[in-house]
Amino acid sequence: MKAVVKVKLFNGQEPLKVIDDGEFIDLRANVKVDLTNRGPSTITKIPLGVAMELPKGLMAKVFARSSTPDKFGILVANSVGIIDNNYNGNNDEWKCPVIPFRKTTINKGDRIAQFEICLSPKATVWQKIKWLFTTKIKFKYVTELPNKDRGGFGTTGKN
Repeated sequence: MKAVVKVKLFNGQEPLKVIDDGEFIDLRANVKVDLTNRGPSTITKIPLGVAMELPKGLMAKVFARSSTPDKFGILVANSVGIIDNNYNGNNDEWKCPVIPFRKTTINKGDRIAQFEICLSPKATVWQKIKWLFTTKIKFKYVTELPNKDRGGFGTTGKN
């Protein structure tokens, strides 16, 4: 059984690629971002060109790729980004918050992050059992996600 994930691509983003010799799936910058004039305390959210509707009981974790600091001179500001299951609206584009530690430019298409899909802590027993028997992820590309937009990063509360 495969878990079907609906994916909307933004601004000509490349389709996601599941590679056999890696555990995670790469995410690419979807715009060119000039970080040559940003200070080390400046957080910039780089659009990743995807929005997804994950199956119920699942969530995504977004990490920097191991080569990201060396190649691009950036650190992911929150170390691990959590994409909740309800961050699945038509305009809920994933972004990677980064902090530059040197002058750098991120080009459209640069692989700067990676993600995994995993069980949510709120998954039901049935959802956990289904996940045990899931063999792969299947991406289904759509032109829109008919869900309510959540409103961007940091929208689950201020505390």
